[in-house]
Order: sequence, then structure tokens, then C-alpha cells
Amino acid sequence: MKIALLDSGIGLLPAAAAVRGLRPDADLVLSSDPASMPWGPRTSEDITRLALGAAEAAAAHEPDALVVACNTASVHALPTLRERFEDTFPVIGTVPAIKPAAAFGAPVAIWATPATTGSAYQRRLIAEFAPGGNVHEVACPGLADAVQHADEAATEAAIADAAARTPAGVRVVVLGCTHYELVGSRIAAALTRPGGNPPTLLGSAPAVAAQALRRAAGGPVDLTRTGELTVLLGGVEEPLPPEALAYAEGRLLAGVGAAR
Repeated sequence: MKIALLDSGIGLLPAAAAVRGLRPDADLVLSSDPASMPWGPRTSEDITRLALGAAEAAAAHEPDALVVACNTASVHALPTLRERFEDTFPVIGTVPAIKPAAAFGAPVAIWATPATTGSAYQRRLIAEFAPGGNVHEVACPGLADAVQHADEAATEAAIADAAARTPAGVRVVVLGCTHYELVGSRIAAALTRPGGNPPTLLGSAPAVAAQALRRAAGGPVDLTRTGELTVLLGGVEEPLPPEALAYAEGRLLAGVGAAR
């Protein structure tokens, strides 16, 4: 089995690591275009063009499924990607975990990029799955870029800023950008009040990985092999970038499959 994932940058690492955990023998193709990020401020047409480029690069490796491991690309490019590739392999998008968050029945915050926060797409999800005004949208300017570059100081500053604007009563936080899942423990720590318990964080990686494996419909797990890892940066095969190795997910992938 071979699973491809695309994103503007290293936001695809959590979903890739989740696939590796569920299916260690699956080959992984990670296709990103960090030179063009951030995608959020771009036009829908530009985002679609960039996502198509990353998908075409991944498609050349003949995957059994493609994960759009990027909230922004899923919002703007998913219909085009499905029209282009669904006859060849399934395309799985990323949706913020608003529905499962609402099931907790507690105040919810959605941490997302400024471009996603307040968007019609996110507002539709809130209206459908969490009506009643119990959801707080929190824009996180600069956080995705800081995570992408493994900039510790900028990451901590962006998290502190967003945490200060998150209502104290929030008990569940939806991570509405795949990059944020790489620093989930730091987000939880910043939101833990003195003497209180950390909030529940909900990312998309586990559900997306499980859906990709269901849709790929591969054979039984081969316990005798570890899947290969292919990294495409702007369509060119490269090692995992150094920034990826700053995170547990990147180190996991590097440790179980050599980037070609």
C-alpha cells in the first residue's frame, strides 16, 4: 500500500505519522511546496493551482490514496482535486474536528489561521455541528509559519497570544490547522490554568489517516517490512527538511523509513 499526502509544508507530518502508526508497512509519499507557503492569504485559484501541483507530483508515484493534509487546501481545492484524481485513487480532505468537539457539551475554541477564522466554510461547520453560541473562534496569526520554520521563540509567542484570547471556560480546543498538531502539548500547557486540568485538544490526523486506509483498501498488514518514505519538495525528491526533525512526528518518520 502507498499513501500520498500533500500540504504547503510540514503540516502533513501528523497525518503521515498517524498512517505510519496504523499501517507500518505502507509506503508514504509526502508532497509539499514550502517555497510557496503560506497558502492562507492567497486567492482560491492560486491555492488550487499550488495544491494541484503538489498532487500531480505525488500522483506520479502511483499512490493508492491521496490525503489533502491541509485545511486551507481542503477548503479551496478539494473539489478540483477530486475531479482530477478520483477516477485513479481516492482523495481524502481534512475537516476541523468541530463535530466531535461539540459532542463534549463544553465550551469549545477553534484555533485556526486568520484566513480560516470567520470564513464561510468554518461558519457553516459551526452552524451545522455546534449551533448555540458555545464555540469561540480564535485566530492564530503567525503560528503556522513559526511551526513551519521550527522557530521556538516565534512559536511560543504566537501560542501565548492566542491563549490570552481564548476564554477561560473553554475545555475543548479544535486545532483547525494541521501545523498546530505538531505543537499540541505546548498549546495545552499554555491553556492550562493554575490548579486546573489541561483542555482536550482535537486534531484531524487520526481520523484522516484511518479514512485514507479504509479508502485505499489494501491487503493485510505485512509485518516483515517497514514502508518507504519519499519526500517531494516542489516536486523534487529531497530528504526530510531539517525543520521536520524538530518534531516527534518527523523524527518518527525519519527513523522508520529513509528519505530517498
